[in-house]
Amino acid sequence: MYVPAHFAGEDEAVQELLHSRAAADLVTMTPDGLVATMLPFLYDQERNVLLGHLARNNEHWQLPVIGDALVIMRGPDAYISPTWYASKQEHGRVVPTWNYITAHIHGTMTVHDDAAWVEDVVRRLSDRHESGRAEPWSVDDAPAKFVSGQLRAIVGVEIAIQRIEAKFKLSQNRPAADVDGVIAGLRADGDDRSAAAVEHHRPA
Repeated sequence: MYVPAHFAGEDEAVQELLHSRAAADLVTMTPDGLVATMLPFLYDQERNVLLGHLARNNEHWQLPVIGDALVIMRGPDAYISPTWYASKQEHGRVVPTWNYITAHIHGTMTVHDDAAWVEDVVRRLSDRHESGRAEPWSVDDAPAKFVSGQLRAIVGVEIAIQRIEAKFKLSQNRPAADVDGVIAGLRADGDDRSAAAVEHHRPA
């Protein structure tokens, strides 16, 4: 990934992205070409691995992996209009762009066709995404026989992280007045999440 110095993600920000609740794309090179599946991952920081699961009927997990697996995680992203820049009024030398947060995570993929392993990941994923709700759902809310059947229909995947390329392109290369305009423009568009990201990562 091309990452200019001013768009490089700091370790703390990258860790925050890894812990985010967004789904990611698992991409592997196989003898049949590139194969991709979107799925939620759980980041185990202590072991530095990503954990998830795939449908048993998804052939992705059965295909031999050539080289590393790639997981593409994303944060907020948004179109940036040049009309938001103060620079437009000054000299007009501005163009549209796109702001985004992304990380390319490279690692070794291991498949876990083991009900106990998969159940642990399902429980941890469910607890993570249900936390904070007024009435969080638990795996134990479903009948045990039903849960067992669901677990038989999936397999686990583990990505042992080897390296991460992260890019936080959030108008850091623009003058302060332009950054102010981007934040105001995003908020006016109702994209508070992208606006907050630009504000959080603006140069000191």
